[in-house]
Order: sequence, then structure tokens, then C-alpha cells
Amino acid sequence: MHFNTKTAALLLIDLQVGFCSPDGHTGRRLDVSGFEPVLKSAKRLAHVARAAGMPVIYTTMAFAPDYSNGGLTTTELRPNLKEENALRADQPDRDIMPELEPQPEDTILEKQRYSAMIKSPLPALLEELNIEGVVVGGVTTSMCVESTVRDLAMMDYRAFVVPEMCGDLKPDFHDRAMQMFALAFGRVVPEVDMISAMNAGSEDFPHQAR
Repeated sequence: MHFNTKTAALLLIDLQVGFCSPDGHTGRRLDVSGFEPVLKSAKRLAHVARAAGMPVIYTTMAFAPDYSNGGLTTTELRPNLKEENALRADQPDRDIMPELEPQPEDTILEKQRYSAMIKSPLPALLEELNIEGVVVGGVTTSMCVESTVRDLAMMDYRAFVVPEMCGDLKPDFHDRAMQMFALAFGRVVPEVDMISAMNAGSEDFPHQAR
């Protein structure tokens, strides 16, 4: 699978207060300290991507204050989100984690579905930028990252998933998702190899699934 910085973007999924901060919706209920290495990896990759001329795109899961754009996600699949006033676009849950330091040239897109490719501006942006390959990271690996990677592949984008840049609340969820990415939906590329490819400008990553 060919990677080229001239036709690639870095996509960072839902690295926001609502999921990654102890003060966010998830952190108030569960331990999210395991996401700290993910944030550090994402910051490193974003720095390298900008230097290579690649667009850096953040997504944030953010619903209207009345959840009118939530669809089944907030009415039947995850009704607790509405009940708990979580992930509202007018609340801090929506904000990208400050330590990532998004730059003025970066893009932040709001989404209301697990997949960033569904009912969001992302598909149009990728087309506008003539993107063919997407380097992906974010949280959680088995939900929003996996949903997005599957849709990217089925829409004929090359997906390069950096495992250090992804995180989940359960390690086995993360591991199973990575196995499926490698098997059928893209390439799992360790951070050091992805940085090397970005610095070089291009790389061919072979299929390594067993």
C-alpha cells in the first residue's frame, strides 16, 4: 500500500475533553489516564505531518444542545449521552485536548456519528484536498476509530493506522481492532515507521496480516 505525503492527511479522531480528560464525560466515570500516551503520540505525529506539508484534521464528537442531530445514537444506542448532558457542542466536552495545541492551519470538524465519514464534512474535505491516504489515530480504537477506518477503506482511501496513536478503555478491544485493520482495512504502521515515511515523503507498506 503506497503512502505519499503529497496525497495524505493526518486524521486525529475525538481526542477531546469529553473522552480524554478526567474532567470530561468519560473521565468522570472511568480511568482515562491510559490515553495520555495516545495524546503524546498524536502531538508528535501532528508536528511531523505539518513539517511534511500534510493537512492535520481533528474530529470532535459534538451534539447540538438539544441533541436534535443525534439520531439513533442519542435516542436508542447511547441515550445516556443525552440524559447526562454529554458531548454537547456548547460545552467543554467538545474541545480538543489543549496539550495537542492545534495550529491555525489545522482543521477541526464536528461529527455526530461514530464514523467520521458519516454525516460530517470529512468526505468533502478529503475530496477537496485530493487526499488518497489517511494516517489515523484517536479514541476509542474499537468504536470511532474502527468505524472510521472501515468506512475509509470501503470508500477507497488508503488507511494507515498508528497503534501508539490509538487508545481504548480495554486493551483487548484495542488489540482486536488492530488485528482487523491489518487483515482487511489498511496497514497498521508503528509510530517510528510512520514518522520515517513522513520524513522520507513516501513509502510502500506490505500486507502483513496472518
